[in-house]
Formats: sequence, structure tokens, C-alpha cells
Amino acid sequence: MVLTDTHTHLYSEAFDDDRAAMMQRAFENNVKRMFVPAIDSTYTAAMLRLKEEYPENVFLMMGLHPTHVKEDYETELAHVTEMLAARKFIAVGEIGIDLYWDKTLLTQQEDAFRRQIQLAKKYQLPIVIHCRDAFDEVFAVLEEEKSDELYGIFHCFTGSIEQAKKAISYNMKLGIGGVVTFKNGKIDQFLNQIPIEHIVIETDAPYLSPTPYRGKRNETSYLVQVVKRLAEIYKLSENEIAQITTQNSKAVFGV
Repeated sequence: MVLTDTHTHLYSEAFDDDRAAMMQRAFENNVKRMFVPAIDSTYTAAMLRLKEEYPENVFLMMGLHPTHVKEDYETELAHVTEMLAARKFIAVGEIGIDLYWDKTLLTQQEDAFRRQIQLAKKYQLPIVIHCRDAFDEVFAVLEEEKSDELYGIFHCFTGSIEQAKKAISYNMKLGIGGVVTFKNGKIDQFLNQIPIEHIVIETDAPYLSPTPYRGKRNETSYLVQVVKRLAEIYKLSENEIAQITTQNSKAVFGV
């Protein structure tokens, strides 16, 4: 059995004290494929080191996270552009709009999102979307940019069934993580109405730990908790969930 974590911040400072042990726990739990999103330029060096250490298991994205879109975002976008031109990345992400923390930079977030989608199209790469309190705004940009070249993953999907179907209509798969294990997570109530070919799995480590680890640091090995819950929801074996979601990840990322 091979599990694929389509979204994990393995370079995070949260793992600085035990990264090697954390990675070993992931391997022991059959998580062999790990897709790593960018945040901003300050993490690029750590991401590249991680790829050097685990070249067969770690796959890097490049992008500017919406919560890191500040007044100087043009400088950060220049870094993203430069990196995409310099070396191979697996996706442009994580990108999108986040209005949970700050609504004052919405225009800049929309601009950064739009321009990074255009970069993804240029390099024929998928996008990985971060959306928090911003479904309408994200969908508006996707509507502007929709085309056969636009595809990817709606990371940490926590919307309604209507929003799920709309995301899928833009060639997006739904990234399902620890929220599906929460008693109040809500998506578990309708997920079985979404065909499993539209689902990929993720941890978003070190954030959003699944039950029974809520409130503690998340790590990639905890992906098994997501698999267990999806097996219950879809009435499939854990092996089947692993196989299907890994195949779905290959359909998006091409590896």
C-alpha cells in the first residue's frame, strides 16, 4: 500500500527538532509520496534541501501563499517567476485567497492569484488552491481564468456540496484532510455523494491534525486517520482508498 500526502509543509520549523524521525514514521505508515507547497521566498532554501534529502519521496511546488501577500508582493511574485523558470516544480501552490485573517489586501491577493494561475498555464502545471472565507472570490478568479489548461486541487476543502461540485467543474480535485475526521467537520455528511475519482488526501502538516490528535502538531504519518475515515464514508477498504487517491494524485501531478 502506498499513500500520497498531497499537501504537507515538511520544511516547517515545527519539525526542526525531529524531522528525520517524523519522516521515518511517515514511511512506516506507507506514506511514500509527499507533495510540498510553498509559502514565500523565506522557505525556498529549506524546501530545496528537503528535496535533496528525500529525492524519491518529496515533490516541490512553487508559489506565494495568500496570507503572505503583503505590500511587497510584487517582489515575492518575481521570486516565484524566477524559480519556475530556473528548475522543475510539480505545481504552482499554494495560491488563492484568504479573508479569515485580513480583508484589507483582497485586491492584491486576487492579483497574485490570477498571475500565478497564468504562470501555471505557461508551464502547463496544476495549481493548488488555498481558500479560507473566500469561496466567492476564488470562484470569480477561476471563472475568469477557466480553460482546459486550468486544473489542480482545492486544498483543505471545507465547503458545501454545492461548492464542491463547483470546484470540480473547474477541473479541481478536492483535497481532503483532518477535517473529515472532526465531529463538526460537516464534509463527512455529503462526501459520499462526490465520486471518489475527484478526491485526493492530505494532512496540511503541521496544521489541522485529525482526530484523535486534534490540538497537537500534525504530521504526515497521521494521513492514515484520514484514510480510515474515507474508507468508512465510501464503504471501501483502506487499501482501495490508498490506491484510488494515489492514482488521483498522479492524474493531477503527472508523477
